[in-house]
Amino acid sequence: MGFMAGKRALIVGVASDRSIAAGIAEAFAREGAELAFTYQNDKLKTRVEKLAQRLQQNTDLLYPCDVSADDEIDAVFENLGKTWDGLDVLVHSVGFAPRDQLAGGFVESITREGFAISHDISAYSLAALSKAAVPMLEGRNAAILTLTYNAATQVVPNYNVMGLAKASLESCMRFLAADLGPKGIRVNAISAGAVKTLAAAGIAGFRKMLGYAEKASPLRRTVTIEEIGNTAAFLCSDLASGITGETTFVDAGVNIMGMVFDEDGS
Repeated sequence: MGFMAGKRALIVGVASDRSIAAGIAEAFAREGAELAFTYQNDKLKTRVEKLAQRLQQNTDLLYPCDVSADDEIDAVFENLGKTWDGLDVLVHSVGFAPRDQLAGGFVESITREGFAISHDISAYSLAALSKAAVPMLEGRNAAILTLTYNAATQVVPNYNVMGLAKASLESCMRFLAADLGPKGIRVNAISAGAVKTLAAAGIAGFRKMLGYAEKASPLRRTVTIEEIGNTAAFLCSDLASGITGETTFVDAGVNIMGMVFDEDGS
């Protein structure tokens, strides 16, 4: 019996089998959790269905959800409530910026529209989903988890407005943790290292980011979605019952490095 046995988790943001959200789903399922999923559109629905089938989950618990639409968010929990009488875990693995915002210099790329879209989908959606989920989460020693990146606090070339959105997301996580703690709901974030995913492919120069991560990491490698998933399972389980409002780095140690030298010290 796994350490998440008896837990019911809703995972928002699966884009493919190699997404971070998929790695989290795999770890949750392995540890005994029962899963439900959302999908953004019909194209992604097929991918999510295949993942649910592979993990031996109920494929009826798949719900459409455009996180920029409050009515779709509300519908997810209304429909989920018809099957489950409560929810133990909400995973928010959502981030988006228009492609033109993720290339070139920060000043030259940023627009008012790009800023608004990036923050709405990448940061506000955590608050919106959490707000809608509270009636199903409260009083159950529940957990909310979101995914962030070190560009929230350090400058990463081409990440541009998404760095601002991740900073907003991390602040949102802390305010939610303070507000929902009395209801028995913990809220945390994982700051994942550079991982080759569908979402990352939209960032200009991402291959260089991967190469730098391998060089800068104390472990001299990047991390895997499996490693991120394992940490997520711990943080959303009762094993982490005393942890809330925290950002946990799963990046092979890249975040601790202030300067990187070549192996010969040059």
